[in-house]
Amino acid sequence: MKKLLILGFAVCCTWAVQARKTYTLASPDGRLRTTVAVGDSLTYDIVRDGRTLMEASPIALTLTDGRVWGPSARVQHVARTSVDEVIASPLYRSSEVRDRYNGLTLKMRGDWSVELRAYDDGVAYRFVTTAKEPFRVADEGAEYRFPEDYSVLVPYVAVGEDGNFESQWRNSFENTYSETSLSGLNPGRLAFLPLAVDLGEGLKLCFTETDLRDYPGMYLRNGDGGRHLSACFAPYPRRAEQGGHNNLQMLVCEREEYIARVDAPRTFPWRVAVVGTDVELAACDLSWLLAEPSRVEDTSWIRPGKVAWDWWNAWNISGVEFRAGVNTETYKYYIDFAAAKGIEYVILDEGWAVNGLADLMQVVPQLDLPEIIRYARQRGVGIILWAGYWAFDRDMERVCKHYSEMGVKGFKVDFMDRDDQLMTAFNHRAAAMAAEYGLLLDLHGTHKPAGLNRTWPNVLNFEGVHGLEQMKWSPEWVDQMKYDATIPFIRQVAGPMDYTQGAMRNASRGNYRPVDSEPMSQGTRCHQLALYVVLDSPLNMLCDSPTNYLREPECTEFIAAIPTVWDETRILDGRMGEYVVTARRKGSDWYVGGITDWTPRDVEVDLSFLGGTCEVVLLRDGANADRKASDYRRETLRIDTASPLKMHLAPGGGFVLRTNDKN
Repeated sequence: MKKLLILGFAVCCTWAVQARKTYTLASPDGRLRTTVAVGDSLTYDIVRDGRTLMEASPIALTLTDGRVWGPSARVQHVARTSVDEVIASPLYRSSEVRDRYNGLTLKMRGDWSVELRAYDDGVAYRFVTTAKEPFRVADEGAEYRFPEDYSVLVPYVAVGEDGNFESQWRNSFENTYSETSLSGLNPGRLAFLPLAVDLGEGLKLCFTETDLRDYPGMYLRNGDGGRHLSACFAPYPRRAEQGGHNNLQMLVCEREEYIARVDAPRTFPWRVAVVGTDVELAACDLSWLLAEPSRVEDTSWIRPGKVAWDWWNAWNISGVEFRAGVNTETYKYYIDFAAAKGIEYVILDEGWAVNGLADLMQVVPQLDLPEIIRYARQRGVGIILWAGYWAFDRDMERVCKHYSEMGVKGFKVDFMDRDDQLMTAFNHRAAAMAAEYGLLLDLHGTHKPAGLNRTWPNVLNFEGVHGLEQMKWSPEWVDQMKYDATIPFIRQVAGPMDYTQGAMRNASRGNYRPVDSEPMSQGTRCHQLALYVVLDSPLNMLCDSPTNYLREPECTEFIAAIPTVWDETRILDGRMGEYVVTARRKGSDWYVGGITDWTPRDVEVDLSFLGGTCEVVLLRDGANADRKASDYRRETLRIDTASPLKMHLAPGGGFVLRTNDKN
């Protein structure tokens, strides 16, 4: 009897080993590898240079009819591919991007597949279905397991009660980062993407997602104190009511027991794990590369640029004979300023349409909108209108048609504040409708870009960032300088951001305070200027008052000339949360910007890629910038790029330069 039991056990073990099949995929340079295991669960891991960074981690998709994609899958076909091509990206931070990866597709029994790609700087996977009959997704499982209790930089959802996820699904995706361990994550609080795990030995892993179309966005949490992260998703809205900010939102009152509806064959979002040093993370293009290619065939009408913005500075202008505010005279003043400085756009933010009605056809009587548009057109300035989400969605085509015919160039849509399936679908519908009528979009009050900026390149900016607007109300203990030195390595991995820099009132650490009507920045003047180079923003705001800019002609002329899309971007140096130095090229002109946290530091900037000697215009922190943050110095230098450029950055400081010529 014992022999029979032993034999039976051996047969079972042999069957289990045979049933669990593995497939290995390596990056083009061979350093990064993932092994996909198919058996009682579907798992993948991440190994770099022989070191396991992420252990075998299960992934799955559960349908409401009880089917589960992942466990006990049966592979019917295996396909491998290698790609190495250069893709034009004219509205991005580089005019072309290299797409180089090895791919693996496992076609499973049934109507689904899992597709993986290994790049030199990351691993990504997604589910694919060929199902012709509609179905519903009850949940998607993704559990990222680690060999050690690593440190994590996590952007928690900033609203709602701990443990009450329903109260957290509605959020604006704006928060600073908390540093903790995997096991120390707050089990009752959601974290939105991107999120970074510090693997030690100079490596980090940044999780994000892209090609997010008509599907809820991913959150991560740790519910049991283990060394892992688990995905969760907002359930599908069953019922919503108008409300929220000025009646401009749809507030979800009830949710379904599933997260998504699927009506046709489709690909699901890419789950992306970016692997590398801090500098490699900041240079990553995977969010753009893995997104669906552009649906706009002719992009020549899409005009990125800078915007003279009214809301942050509270329409505070001086030295005029009229009462400043939301009226025709004020906006003509903004238009004159923009025209004089070569700024492409002026935005009419909240207040131009009658509040509380959620009706964009009702313009306040203080504004002669046709006259404002005519006046701007004569001066080569475009007008962009702010729109609350529900006011835009409820009458989208009529609004787009009416205002495009009037001559408006685009909309800044705000207060979506969700990323369930209905809201991510709205972002794509809005982008498509705007493109049909030749309109730009700035999606404020929304989640990370997640590839939408490639699929619909008329969507130039996205918020989902703890930007400068927070300085109107954030208390003194909020560390915006550390945040600024962090987002190039995490948030910007997902794409461009509507940070809205450019403050001319600047404060050292001890002098900052929130002032809503006359706001100031934390950090130095040159920190603000450098953000125009450090951050990706194809539609870049000048947040301060035209009056303040006219009092600061050197700084204004400099930032007004900085491009907003680039032919080349290089991350020269940096450490997450401490400092970053970025170089960008437009044509033959190079711009270099660097920022630091509240720690003063000396950096050596390697400009050898410029070759030989060159003349540069440099704006740097002044000798007293640690006490008077607006102190700066402008100088023209001829430098030998064979030697590093030595720069001192004040606390919360920065520098920015542009080349004048190159020999």
